[in-house]
Amino acid sequence: MTGSSQEPPARVTTGSMQAGDIRGRWPWVEASVWSDRMLTALEQGVKGGVWFSLIDKVYAPANLLAAFERVARNKGAAGVDHVTVEDFRRRRDEHLADIHEHLRRDTFRPQMIRRKFIEKPGTTEKRPLGIPTVRDRVVQGALRHVLEPIFEKEYAEHSYGFRPGKGCKDALRRVDDLIKRGYRHTVDVDLKAYFDSIPHDKLLDEVRKRVADGRVLGLIEAYVKASILDGMDVWDPVRGAPQGAVLSPLLSNLYLNDLDHLMASRGYEMTRYADDMVIQCRTPEEAESALAAVRDWVGPRGLTLHPTKTKVVDVETEGFDFLGYHFEKHYRTPRKKSLDRFRETIRGKTRRNDGTSLGMIIADVRKTARGWFEYFKHSAKGIFRELDGWTRMRLRSLLRRRLGKKGRGAGSDHQIWPNAFFAASGFFSMEEARVAIRQSPRG
Repeated sequence: MTGSSQEPPARVTTGSMQAGDIRGRWPWVEASVWSDRMLTALEQGVKGGVWFSLIDKVYAPANLLAAFERVARNKGAAGVDHVTVEDFRRRRDEHLADIHEHLRRDTFRPQMIRRKFIEKPGTTEKRPLGIPTVRDRVVQGALRHVLEPIFEKEYAEHSYGFRPGKGCKDALRRVDDLIKRGYRHTVDVDLKAYFDSIPHDKLLDEVRKRVADGRVLGLIEAYVKASILDGMDVWDPVRGAPQGAVLSPLLSNLYLNDLDHLMASRGYEMTRYADDMVIQCRTPEEAESALAAVRDWVGPRGLTLHPTKTKVVDVETEGFDFLGYHFEKHYRTPRKKSLDRFRETIRGKTRRNDGTSLGMIIADVRKTARGWFEYFKHSAKGIFRELDGWTRMRLRSLLRRRLGKKGRGAGSDHQIWPNAFFAASGFFSMEEARVAIRQSPRG
């Protein structure tokens, strides 16, 4: 695609320099890209709502450096060129100067994306993951620094996924609050293979509504349509935003933005985190109407609702899963897949033939338990006692084996190795942690 250097730059309206505490309102933006003047233009609106002349912000050396540091923090595997983050760091300045020059001259071309399959927790299915090269992750990060504030300004309030200052717990808190307020009929929406289904042409049309820099658009298009290396096979995708690419969360959020605003404009209480979404209603009729509206929206956008997973449920009788939790009545508990994943992880750390010292095993188990508890600590209390007991049983079984005994830890083993023994060894009790939270002023 041709550049847009001949287009007029976005104009800032009169008086825009009196922005007040504009940095306080946009604390997360990349400072090397977004000046006070640009932020003021963002807040007040640019002419025609479209941004021109952005490519120089993308290839600015300070932006590329900031993008690399973010890539380095996230670590990640090497792409098709086998260059790791540490390899890149050793020649960082040389690599970044090369990227800068190619972008400036409009000769930069993305490399293929390496496809890897990872297991989906709690299932036998696998999820495709796209791994760009470190070089491409840097450029995508630089693009993200430029584009994210432009898109973020238009996002709906109750979209929580991959957004600055928002997260899973905010979405879960809202869902829980709506249940308590009587929204018991829920549309559980499942977009079938969403990330792999987004039509490229329609996605790029959404970007063009906000961005008119041809070279930026060309880079985005090149990344969206980048060839995939799957084993020994190479193919060119006709749709989708590869999971694992830096730009994918940003673009996938943008594509569902119109649905967020449509639901809000019709008075429906939809909560969305990436492609996970629920619409909570007061009556079955309202829920069916909301589902019909979603069906009408997804078809023309090239998306598909999962035929069995998308349904209207009553939280009082059936409940629904959302972001790892199961909501039913006025309770929320970890969903079955979340529990299965926890047990699977603990099993792997407490194998009976493990020769590691008990202290090291308990420290490793503690790390998993603390992280799991931090996310699920607002669950109904019974689950924590059950999981504590099950984990200690695994540890007692391991200790029995070291004494030459067979079977699971039970009966007299509780006297040989009481709960206090494990507590003294550093065992993290989720039940006790939950009690402590409930007794604290914040709890």
